[in-house]
Amino acid sequence: MNPTISINDSHRLQVAPLKIPTRLLLGPGPANAHPAVLEAMNTSPVGHLDPAFLGLMDEIQSLLRYVWQTDNQLTIAVSGTGSAAMEATIANATEPGDVVLVGVAGYFGNRLVDMAGRYGADVRTITKPWGQVFSLDELRTALETHRPAILALVHAETSTGARQPLEGVGDLCREFNCLLLVDTVTSLGGVPIFLDEWGVDLAYSCSQKGLGCPPGASPFTMSPRAMEKLQKRQNKVANWYLDMNLLSKYWGTERVYHHTAPINLYYALREGLRLIAEEGLASYWQRHQKNVEYLWQELENIGLTMHVEREFRLPTLTTVCIPDGVDGKAIARQLLNEYNIEVGGGLGELAGKVWRVGLMGFNSRPESVDQLIAALRQVLAK
Repeated sequence: MNPTISINDSHRLQVAPLKIPTRLLLGPGPANAHPAVLEAMNTSPVGHLDPAFLGLMDEIQSLLRYVWQTDNQLTIAVSGTGSAAMEATIANATEPGDVVLVGVAGYFGNRLVDMAGRYGADVRTITKPWGQVFSLDELRTALETHRPAILALVHAETSTGARQPLEGVGDLCREFNCLLLVDTVTSLGGVPIFLDEWGVDLAYSCSQKGLGCPPGASPFTMSPRAMEKLQKRQNKVANWYLDMNLLSKYWGTERVYHHTAPINLYYALREGLRLIAEEGLASYWQRHQKNVEYLWQELENIGLTMHVEREFRLPTLTTVCIPDGVDGKAIARQLLNEYNIEVGGGLGELAGKVWRVGLMGFNSRPESVDQLIAALRQVLAK
């Protein structure tokens, strides 16, 4: 017989039903998801090997190739946040002793350095002040000096709002026989990207920014050159969960079980990508550029300035200089508590110096700008 279990109901937890405030998310991410994306996420789940779900995985792969402008066969969504997709690029492309050259001009360049070091790479860096970008001449000199196996650059530095030009970098990497790894976390969807034309070998992103979805299903892609390096490894990939030798069998024709995918997050990602395709990728890019230019003008109209030169600013994320004598954290708290608007603070070297304002995906609308500017006028006047 099973022993009798006595439960003291007086100790039962009293938890109220979930109630979360509605915010306008204009920080560095997540952004508000499109209502159709949220509706898709509420669809009843099926099994992760159900034929209907496997078909949805194929659609996600095709749509990701479209938004990245690539034909890479291994283009998938990693079950995890953008940092998991970032680590997947490092884990699969890096072997102990590989020279990995990282361009550091912000917080997420430093994260690449940290990750590559954990996988045994011989990490080298080139640096620029936060908010600046690397020229082709600077990159050529660095490649000549370090002769890396991988050059890692952040296309859209989320900490600074700067866009690193990539035209010609892939050609340089082929000249020096190295792979080009690119962070597109804050650029995919909202910023023109041409992975194949630019010669990018590894790229990763996230779902909660330019793609307009909840976080947790993160794009990842490898070129044939990167796949060749993976297949010639002398050691197993040091991260089982992110090993593309295994994941490719789940996402490919073999359909070998690897893990239980976050079904509903993939529903959302598929719907967000479908909406981009429906709007048209060029139109989607143009909408982000048009609305951020409106934001810049309105910020200047109330006396604020931007941290990054106009030529290199991101259309998805703007770093706004906090005026002298203004408590940036207090202003951000007031926007959140009194106006239900979230903006981000600065990271690292820019902590306390800038606000980070995102206009991404569904939130890239004139109404978002108008709502923020009206609130800023009032809190700054106080």
